[in-house]
Amino acid sequence: MRQLYGYRRENGKVGIRNHVIVLPVDDISNAACEAVARNIQGVLALPHSYGRLQYGKDLDLHFRTMIGTGANPNVAAAIVIGIEPNWTNIVAEGIAKTGKPVAAFSIERVGDLETIRRASLKAKEFVQWASELQREPIELKDLTVSIKCGESDTTTGLASCPTVAQAVDRLVDAGATVIFGETSELTGGEHLIADRCATPELREKFMALYNDYVGEILSSGVDLLGSQPTQGNIIGGLSTIEEKALGNIAKTGTKKIIGVLESAEAPNNGPGLYFMDTSSAAAECITLMAAGGAVVHFFPTGQGNIIGNPIEPVIKVTANPITASTMSEHIDVDVSGLLSREINLTQAGDLLMDYLCRVVNGRFTAAEALGHREFVMTKLYRSA
Repeated sequence: MRQLYGYRRENGKVGIRNHVIVLPVDDISNAACEAVARNIQGVLALPHSYGRLQYGKDLDLHFRTMIGTGANPNVAAAIVIGIEPNWTNIVAEGIAKTGKPVAAFSIERVGDLETIRRASLKAKEFVQWASELQREPIELKDLTVSIKCGESDTTTGLASCPTVAQAVDRLVDAGATVIFGETSELTGGEHLIADRCATPELREKFMALYNDYVGEILSSGVDLLGSQPTQGNIIGGLSTIEEKALGNIAKTGTKKIIGVLESAEAPNNGPGLYFMDTSSAAAECITLMAAGGAVVHFFPTGQGNIIGNPIEPVIKVTANPITASTMSEHIDVDVSGLLSREINLTQAGDLLMDYLCRVVNGRFTAAEALGHREFVMTKLYRSA
């Protein structure tokens, strides 16, 4: 195992990237944030579609996602821009609890142009400060890793998900934290996850979240075929959600689940394996996991998926030789040798762990190099 290097933040958390972000609290502040990012090199804007007239649990999730995104250890400093000061300050103050530099700007009674000017000056200051931060030696136990599969097919459950499971077990054994989710895609295998919960209380909490999610889907009275499994899953040979679920579960490894998290909630029971209640949509899921503090993501895929994330590097793994050939620019780790019996599962795990170390130390993933920065908020219901 090669020596790892990362950025140790003010609160002791470790990141593997050093982003300065400009975060809009609401959709109508996107333009100002994007203007700041155009003005100052090295600043990353994260536009999104929500943030006005939300309420209740939906608003709680919005704030949790906003604050968690800025608090992520891959973020060195954050600019927060909103239309009005109250919600803007809630987000900025939540991020500031990490100790990292944060500045808040509201547009009302100031205007776009003056807000952009002020925020750009602060962004320049943050970028120059962050550029002098140095990586230092870290260990696997310092990492928080998330996992999610997408555009799965028969090769996913047979090879790429088991490869990820190899990495998950090794990471947990090393003292790292790993997060998985995709609530609806556990259907038919949810009992397997429940049986791995470390306590009866966690089992009960997991089953309550699962039943609520699936109950909401069923209450709509629609047939999910085509959405779950997706058209890509069906083309790849997965005809039922149960088949998809078993492949999904295969990537979670063998360890006990020590925590059950709400969407965008940070792990709270120390290192180990956590379930997070999330959508199975790739961009939404990874956005929530990054907001929970994950700094790197494993993404096994069969048919091929082009997902990325602006602050959390996404490592794509496939065992489908067609995908590895036709979508090679999107694939980081090719384990198709598992199915041709050129390598065994331990060797596939070695390949993935080695690539993880390289990404931790600064290598761009395919998604990063291609500029895939899908940042998609999860919304629970209609706004007021």
